Amino acid sequence: MAYAYWKSGKHHEKAVFDLFFRKNPFQGEFTIFAGLEEVLTFLRNFSYSESDIEYLRVTMADTVEDEFFEYLSSISTTDVTLYAVDEGKVVFPRVPLMILEGPLIVVQLLETTLLNLVNYASLIATNAARYRMAAGRKIQLLEFGLRRAQGPDGGLSASKYAYIGGFDGTSNVLAGKLYNIPVKGTHAHSYISSYSSLAELQIETLQHKESGEVMNLKDRSLVWRELLSRELNILQSEASDGELAAYISFAIAFPTGFVALVDTYDVLKVYQGSVGQDILPRENNNNNNNNYYYYLSGLLNFCAVAMGLNDLGYRALGIRIDSGDLAYLSCVARTTFVTVAEKFNVEWLEHVQIVASNDINEETIISLNEQGHKIDCFGIGTHLVTCQRQPALGCVFKLVEINGEAKIKLSQDVEKVTCPGKKTVYRLYGEDGHALIDLMHRTQEAAPECGSRVLCRHPFQESKRAYVSPAQVESLHKLYWDEGKIQQKLPELTEIRDRVSSSLQTLRQDHKRNLNPTPYKVGVTDDLYNFLHDLWLQNAPIGELF
Repeated sequence: MAYAYWKSGKHHEKAVFDLFFRKNPFQGEFTIFAGLEEVLTFLRNFSYSESDIEYLRVTMADTVEDEFFEYLSSISTTDVTLYAVDEGKVVFPRVPLMILEGPLIVVQLLETTLLNLVNYASLIATNAARYRMAAGRKIQLLEFGLRRAQGPDGGLSASKYAYIGGFDGTSNVLAGKLYNIPVKGTHAHSYISSYSSLAELQIETLQHKESGEVMNLKDRSLVWRELLSRELNILQSEASDGELAAYISFAIAFPTGFVALVDTYDVLKVYQGSVGQDILPRENNNNNNNNYYYYLSGLLNFCAVAMGLNDLGYRALGIRIDSGDLAYLSCVARTTFVTVAEKFNVEWLEHVQIVASNDINEETIISLNEQGHKIDCFGIGTHLVTCQRQPALGCVFKLVEINGEAKIKLSQDVEKVTCPGKKTVYRLYGEDGHALIDLMHRTQEAAPECGSRVLCRHPFQESKRAYVSPAQVESLHKLYWDEGKIQQKLPELTEIRDRVSSSLQTLRQDHKRNLNPTPYKVGVTDDLYNFLHDLWLQNAPIGELF
């Protein structure tokens, strides 16, 4: 395309392109715009190196003239102008996320990279925001997706944009280094299973946090395990010594950060009679067959080591559950911690963190909420970073104007008909602070004014129209790139993250709900509506019947 533009002499023509999407992801009614900083970095560095030019010489057809390669080696984005929505803002279908003006050939060459940078970033940020809404503000969300991400670049992008969307941390250490995202994680099952017995412990002692006295954590943990097994009605003989050894060694390594994975050995067991009865949640303690469920090994061993650490002046942080009935097991765990805390007067133990993982998705969290779980933190990987419900957002890059002449793309599928010409877009708010509609204008039209009634029309359905008298009017686009320079101060990741939260608060709850959300309205002015349909008629061929 670039060579054809150049060969035909169109490469210097001034073009305007809109980057937008046609449908919100995940069967929802909102999207979070992300990727703008990466786009600006790309624009700043855009050029063809000598090796690029040599590769293109070899790859392209022999008929391509040498002068074209000389032209390519000289192009830059100095003459490109970019208007964009602020990164982290909630956006909707058809509204341009970015508007680019500049030489036709240059802007066309930017298309694929810009779509790549915006599509995945916005998809991940939206997915993360949906998880945050499902979990609520008090639950911690950790991104655990690097192992399942689409390559290392996808993994880094997922960590960055999940944080923007509302996650609290990542297990991806490189993302932590590059983007200053809090790094969080626990040990794996392999750490537990690498120990078979207490005899494998090479270090058993730890200095007391306050006094500095060297004490034996293994001995303290064994004493506590025997005592706790009686208090909790758990058989000590069925607790794994290898697991206990792993916990002790990890606690010695991280006495102020001890989190234990408790489901390596028989997370859940059914027993006849009253064994384990004392640790059951009250609502589950009424089984007609006297069958009682309880943690067999991990919970007992964790409590033993936690109490041993307490003797040495430290406080364990919590547990992670990676399988089984997460709602039920979290209730069992919390009841156990409350029982031990009250029995032995260690109030802090009642509130240790319960982390849940195990292929969690948005529906899982909603279901767990309905079941009254006691989970404090979700570690989410596969469904977050791969966006299994919808693997692509579908942003497109369409020519809307060239040399001041509006252009329209027609299709039998009305959704694919473009809105022609360069536009300005305003978000109109009601008196309650909620957004009412995004309204697209022709650039020559006056901006809407607060308190003044404006006619808003559906771009394609003639009967759908309404008057709006906005209490607040917000212009959605800012000039971000001009004359080869970034024109706005770029925010920190934490600021973008806060913007996501505040922007979502401007939407009514029915726009954000998980099931059958209300579509948010995107409209055009009466002038733009008439202009669009006149241009449509001018460009649509007239059929002939025989």
